[in-house]
Parts: sequence; structure tokens; C-alpha cells
Amino acid sequence: MEMEGDELSPARLAEANIHPDTRLATDYLNHFNEVVMLIDMLPSMPDCAPDVMAWEPRSYTEHFRLSHFKGRDLAIRAYGTVAPDRRAAFEHTIRETDKALALVQSLIVEAPLDGLPYEALADVTEMRVKPLLAHAMGLINGAPPIVIQADESADTQSAIDALFT
Repeated sequence: MEMEGDELSPARLAEANIHPDTRLATDYLNHFNEVVMLIDMLPSMPDCAPDVMAWEPRSYTEHFRLSHFKGRDLAIRAYGTVAPDRRAAFEHTIRETDKALALVQSLIVEAPLDGLPYEALADVTEMRVKPLLAHAMGLINGAPPIVIQADESADTQSAIDALFT
């Protein structure tokens, strides 16, 4: 008979694809990777724009509640035990990612009728979204829990400028 404490054992977490030390699962990043893939496909498949627009932020626990991830209940319980500094850095990174993706969506909404601003979309995705996701992956896999500050002003302005050129 397994005791409650054993449920969060390193072996049990690793078996469920949850990092045994950080207690975070990379599966959460699939929520973001799917929309990034769609954004990357926009230049050759502009009809993906409605799918990009349909994407919505989803918290870690919300993602797992709605997923078919085999260890979803364990992932939610483990998340409640993530070290406070790691959790704060992770949640900050996710909030910044959500903001960057909202910028991508606003660029699509504000696009001129003659086409999407592919360069601006690529800039935001390459310069903000992907580095933030890489940072989140590092936090999941044991990198030091550092809060990174995104410099929104420069790439936001360049994205807006590109929209009107």
C-alpha cells in the first residue's frame, strides 16, 4: 500500500514525466508550443490566423485539468509543492509569455486588409516568445529560479513600426 508521501517521490514523479527536483512538467509548454508552431506557419498558411486568434492563456493547473496527460492529477498536486522562488519565477515567465502572445494576436487583429505583418509577428515570436519559453523550460529542468525582465518597449515598438511599413 502506497502512502501519500510516496506519491510525490522522485521515482514516481519521474515515471509521470514530472521533473523530480523542480516538480514541474514540460507537458505544460505544449500549450504554448502549438500556437508558436501556428505563428511560424502563417507566412505559408495565412489561414492559420483564426487558430492563432483562438489561443487563450491557460494556467498550469488549468492546462492539466483539461489535458489527457497521464499524470495530470499528480502534476497538479506536485505543482502545489514547487519551491516558492521557482514557482514565482516560472509564473512570471508564463505571464510574460502570455503578454507576448497577446501582442502577436493584436498585430493580427490590427493588420491591414492586404496582409498580415509577417516580419513583426516573427520578430515578437523570435525575440520574446521563444526565449521566454526556453527560460520556462530551463526552470522546469532545474535551472536557477531567476526572474527575467522582458524589455517589451523595443520589440513592441519595432513590431508596431513594421505593421505600418
